[in-house]
Amino acid sequence: MIDLRLLLAVAAGKSAGIASRMLRRGGGTTLPGVVAQRIDPQVLQKLTATLPRGVVLVSGTNGKTTTTRMIAAILADDGRTPLHNRAGANLMSGVTATALAGASLGGRTHAHIGLFETDEAAFPGIAAETAPRLVVLHNLFRDQLDRYGEVDTVAQGWRAALERLPATTTVLLNADDPAVAALGEGLSAKVRYYGLNDLRHASGAAAQIGDARFCRRCGAPYRYTALFYAHIGHYRCDSCGAMRPTPDYALERLDLHGTETTTLYLTFPGSAMEVHLPLPGLYNAINALAAIAACRELGVPASRIRATLERFDAAFGRIERVDAGGRPLLIALIKNPVGATETIRMLTDSLNVERSTKTLRGDTAAAETLQGNVSTGNIQPSTLLHLLILINDRYADGTDVSWLWDAEFERLAGHVAHATVGGTRAADMAVRLKYAGVEPERMTVADDPAEALDVALSRLPPGATLYALPTYTAMLDLRAELVRRRWARPFWED
Repeated sequence: MIDLRLLLAVAAGKSAGIASRMLRRGGGTTLPGVVAQRIDPQVLQKLTATLPRGVVLVSGTNGKTTTTRMIAAILADDGRTPLHNRAGANLMSGVTATALAGASLGGRTHAHIGLFETDEAAFPGIAAETAPRLVVLHNLFRDQLDRYGEVDTVAQGWRAALERLPATTTVLLNADDPAVAALGEGLSAKVRYYGLNDLRHASGAAAQIGDARFCRRCGAPYRYTALFYAHIGHYRCDSCGAMRPTPDYALERLDLHGTETTTLYLTFPGSAMEVHLPLPGLYNAINALAAIAACRELGVPASRIRATLERFDAAFGRIERVDAGGRPLLIALIKNPVGATETIRMLTDSLNVERSTKTLRGDTAAAETLQGNVSTGNIQPSTLLHLLILINDRYADGTDVSWLWDAEFERLAGHVAHATVGGTRAADMAVRLKYAGVEPERMTVADDPAEALDVALSRLPPGATLYALPTYTAMLDLRAELVRRRWARPFWED
C-alpha cells in the first residue's frame, strides 16, 4: 500500500533542501527535516526501516563527530555505503534531513546502513525512531548547562532509552567514564566496553571530577587509581564494589607525537592491532578506539580498519589543517571545559615533544634555549604558540560562558608568543587569559572574525603555525571567512 503522507513528506523535504542551497541559505542539512516532519512525524522511522543493515548511533559530549566520521570512512572502504549526517547536523531535524537526502522519491533509502551522530539531548528520541542495531556512547561532561542541564539529567535520559532496546542491539560504552559505564548494568541489549589501559597518560588532575565523584550504584565516593582527564580514568567504589569494567577493546599503549600523529597498540577479542593515526592528541586516540570497537562489532576486518584510519582526515573544524594563503592554520574546536583543557594540553605538550626531538637530534643548545625561554619568560615567537581564540555565546555555543573559568587556560602561561582573541565574547576571553598568566602585551582583541584572522596571520612568523581555537558558531564564522578567501570549501562539500 502506498504511503501518501510519506511520499509527500519526502518530496517537500527534498524541495526545501534544493531551495536552501540555491538561495545560499545553507547546505540543506536541517531545513528538509523540519519540513518533512511537519507533514509526517514518523518520516525518520519509516525511512530508516528500509536500511538493510540497520542503524548505528553515536553520542557523547565530546568526540562524536570525529568518531562517526572514522566509522563512516571504514564502512565505505569495506563496501558498506553508510547514510551519514556528515555535516554534523545531529538533532532530530538534521538526522531526518540526512535520511531524506539518501532516499528516493518513493521513500526508500539507497544506502546499506544508517550512521548518525546524535546530540546528547536528542539521543533518546532518535533512538526511539531508528531502532539502532549498535549504539556507541562516548562520555558525559558538563556542556551548555542552559540547554542540557546537569550531567545526571542527560544520563537519566540515556538510561531510559537504553532500557527500551532489545537483545538484538549492541551497546558500546566507555569503561573509563563511570557515568557512561554504569549505563550498561541490567540492560537487555548486549553490552561491550572500550577503555585506555596505558597509565602513563594519567595526569592526576581532578578539576572536573565533580561530575562523577559518587558511585552510581550506592552513592559512596569513587576512589580513582588513575585519572586521564576530568573524571575519565580507572575507579572503584570501596563501599559496594562497583568498579571500572574490564574493556573488551583495550588501548594498551598510546604514543603521542605532538600535534601531528599518534600510535595506538590495542587488543580486542581474539586479536590485536597497531595503528598509526594521522591525528594528534589523547582525545583522538580514544575516538579511534571507539571507532575500531564499533567496526569490529559490525564485522569489519581489522586490516580494513587499520588501512582506513592510517589515512584518515578529521572533520571540518576538528583538527582541520588549512593552507591560509601559504601559512599553516590548524583549527581545533573547543566548546566546554574538558574539551578546551585537552586541546590546550595537546598544544603545550607538543612543545615538550619539540624540545625532546631537538635533544634526540643532538641539538642540545636549541633544546636548552627553548626550555630557558619557557621558564624565564624570554619567549621567542618562533618556538612558542601563536593562537587565534574565538568565543561566541550564541544558542548553539551555550549562552553561559562561565565555563571559560573551568577550563585550564593556566597551562598556556609561558607558552604563548601571541594570542588574538575574537568573537562575541572576546573581552571575556581576554580577561580569562590575563588571569591565566598570559601577559596582556601578548594579546590583541578583535571582535570580528575576519579582522581577528588578519591580525593573527600578520603576527605569524615564517615557519610557525597558527592554532585557532573557536567555539562552534565561531568555527562556522571562521570557516565562512576561509571559504570566502578560497582557502577552504563549504562544510557541506567536505
